[in-house]
Amino acid sequence: MKSLAFVLSYLAGPLRRRDLRMVAILLATFVVLVVTFAAIFHQVMAAEGQNHSWATAFYWTLVTMTTLGFGDITFTSDLGRIFSVIVLLTGTAYLLILLPFTFIQFVFVPWMNKRDASRAPRSLPADTAGHLILTRPGPIDDALIRRAEQAGVDYVVLVADPAEALQLHDEGYRVMVGSSDDPATHRAARVDQAALLSATWPDTTNANIIFTAREISADVPVVATANKEASVDVLELAGANEVLRLGLLLGSAMADRTLLPGGRSHLIGRFAGVLIAEARVAGTPLEGRSIADVELRRRLGVTVIGVWDQGVFTIAVPNIELNASSVLILAATQDQLDAYDRCYGTGSELEGSVVIIGAGRVGRAAAQAFAEADIGYKIIEQQPERILDEHYVLGDAADIAVLEAAGIRTATGVLITAHDDDINIYLTIYCRRLQPHLQIVARANLDRNVSTLYRAGADDVLSYASTGAAAVWNHFRGNDTLVVADGLDVFRSTVPVSMRDKTLATSGLREKTGCNLVAVETDGTLVGNPGADVVLTADTGLILIGDDAGQERLANLNDGWRARLRRRMA
Repeated sequence: MKSLAFVLSYLAGPLRRRDLRMVAILLATFVVLVVTFAAIFHQVMAAEGQNHSWATAFYWTLVTMTTLGFGDITFTSDLGRIFSVIVLLTGTAYLLILLPFTFIQFVFVPWMNKRDASRAPRSLPADTAGHLILTRPGPIDDALIRRAEQAGVDYVVLVADPAEALQLHDEGYRVMVGSSDDPATHRAARVDQAALLSATWPDTTNANIIFTAREISADVPVVATANKEASVDVLELAGANEVLRLGLLLGSAMADRTLLPGGRSHLIGRFAGVLIAEARVAGTPLEGRSIADVELRRRLGVTVIGVWDQGVFTIAVPNIELNASSVLILAATQDQLDAYDRCYGTGSELEGSVVIIGAGRVGRAAAQAFAEADIGYKIIEQQPERILDEHYVLGDAADIAVLEAAGIRTATGVLITAHDDDINIYLTIYCRRLQPHLQIVARANLDRNVSTLYRAGADDVLSYASTGAAAVWNHFRGNDTLVVADGLDVFRSTVPVSMRDKTLATSGLREKTGCNLVAVETDGTLVGNPGADVVLTADTGLILIGDDAGQERLANLNDGWRARLRRRMA
């Protein structure tokens, strides 16, 4: 009954009525042909001296047109045989080719497509609440989806095309069919009960989406991306709570990685009163030693919470050996970081100059950061209209003459900022071969290419998708999380029941979760670098750093932080 109802509703639709009219015309034409051929059959048979009923005429016509040809009724004249051939060929073309093709094209295929597309919902249940609404399937949204699934947060992706929605549904995404600029879509997506709406389309489209969503809900938090500086005010006027200029964020972050002086710490975030910084090991006394050997916590009060090495993050354990490619993630106060810099900072300024490949939003943002730091730079750009001043070099970065004109032979670092990952991988390999000791910071547009860029020779790789997702996620989680890198967060948690009333040493926190403790909070007082004899109670708040797997293990032990998140979203 359900299938029959679906078929009837399909056939009743306006588009289907149009297609059915085409089929009806063909069927009517077929009936006319049958009647005409039956009438001619009577005339030719009468001319041959044979008399047959109208029933026989229709019988012969249908048998001949369908190529059955029983042979029980035949013509004796050449005229009759020629007429038989005409009927046979007409029937073959009509019944075996034209009519089946028309039926398949205009009825069967659209019906199958609609049946398949119906599997992608067009509305969410009425009790849906606390979910993320993503208005565009894309790299940033993919990164957001991974974070949402890891955190146990519901989400939905709005997709206008039913076929695309079905494909994404079959791939495991939670999708809803609907145009993101249609108020009905936002009502169906329960935007008034959502925890966040993310708009990552071009600026003009984002303005339409935000303004439309505000018709339904004045309170839902909205985060939007903006490509142009002038668009920020417009998007805020449309109703965005937060406008992210991802090109500026990524360019500044790439410049920061290059500006890291030898050994000196670089602040990357603050969380609950604790400073999170990174510092390179190359060229410092730390190189070639283990974390246990250097005793940073005992001597300086600085906690090493993890180590990046060629794009791979490892939670700090005493036996990790530090090498020239290692980057430390540190947790400390400002005074402790200052003490670290006095011990291991080998300089305060970047020596030499920097080559920037690409004068897009990311490249220009990085250039601005270098200019503010009084660091020399050259930008290689292929499009003449982007050439602004003497800092620009026109040409293809794959041309050695262009690279040399930009100063690649004497440069300290190179930033590769193209929109195409294939180009970025190619240029990374090329620049690494030209200058083995050159610091290379590369952009990845898709997360799947991050590891490839590291293998190609990049010292640091920053993902456009992860940068955007991290910024949106930080706004969504508020004070609950600080995204350090893709899949690596500093976050709050309560003490799991199994670890309560135990000391930090006996709790097995690191062993059981893979997360590293940054600080503990008791009665509003934050204690960084807690000792092993600190007792963890039910009232103790934990500040931890961990990757996705570590957070999942902790969540299995303690659902406290998710519960707080759900309360905040309610």
